[in-house]
Amino acid sequence: MYSRGIKFFGGTTLEQTQEMKPKRRLPEWMKVRMPGGPSYIELKNLLRDAELHTVCEEAQCPNIGDCWERRSATFMILGDICTRRCHYCAVTTGRPTGIDIMEPDRLARTVKHLGLRYCVITSVNRDDLADGGAFIFAMCIRKIKQEMPDCKVEVLIPDFDGSLPALKTAINAGPDVLNHNIESCKRIFPKVRPKGDYQRSLDLLARVKEIDPTMPTKSGIIVGMGEEFDEVADTMTDLRSVGCELLTIGQYLRPSEVHVPISRFYTPAEFAELRDIGMSLGFRHVASGPLVRSSYHADEQHAAASQKG
Repeated sequence: MYSRGIKFFGGTTLEQTQEMKPKRRLPEWMKVRMPGGPSYIELKNLLRDAELHTVCEEAQCPNIGDCWERRSATFMILGDICTRRCHYCAVTTGRPTGIDIMEPDRLARTVKHLGLRYCVITSVNRDDLADGGAFIFAMCIRKIKQEMPDCKVEVLIPDFDGSLPALKTAINAGPDVLNHNIESCKRIFPKVRPKGDYQRSLDLLARVKEIDPTMPTKSGIIVGMGEEFDEVADTMTDLRSVGCELLTIGQYLRPSEVHVPISRFYTPAEFAELRDIGMSLGFRHVASGPLVRSSYHADEQHAAASQKG
């Protein structure tokens, strides 16, 4: 859900190739500093040595410098090749080969080495696997809990193609937050997520509460892909109807010329209005802003929600 088009101070873009340069001028509020601090470099080297992927890099997240300097990263398991081609996403699409059964061990050791107290794990879609990769998700959760019992683990899962056993596998491993992004509104969902399904995503979040009513659920919306403002509010209402408690809302940034065009840039004031609408609907926490992404400052969002009961 992130874009290579983000512009940094200094005039360069995160993606250096000519074909990936954005054609549309970004508003001032969309500019961020080029990453490169000492913690960023240390974490980058550590992840390379451990042969781990992060969504921060693969999806070209604009907050990578900020998060990595805070020693916070969202780990992407099950490889870096996705079996789906969402029309807004920068992650590589193709045919994955196998799974790495040792990945959970390496991930747990890295989390322990970093001394993390909050860890976010996500993945590409793996429709080539019978369980969509749920077993590896469960292994990662359990290994991290073994190595770091005090570390909170949030999982940002795919829809597992609607498989209830796969969902149960992930939930039974005991994540502290179950996140699944709806991404867009019902009307344009088929255009931007042709292999996904709006109702399937809502059903997944509803089933989480049926399996474990105490587990916090979370979702995310990207705006600027052709939806109307009122449709964003309607999507928030749909999420609340299935018990979703935590929400992120951020601006879409076009990865390349072949991806969905940006329909418009929402202003900071509009993001603030969306946050207020979300809170009035009963979300326990809403992070809404131009550069907000589904795992940005996830620890702070979880903590705020926990304080509210």
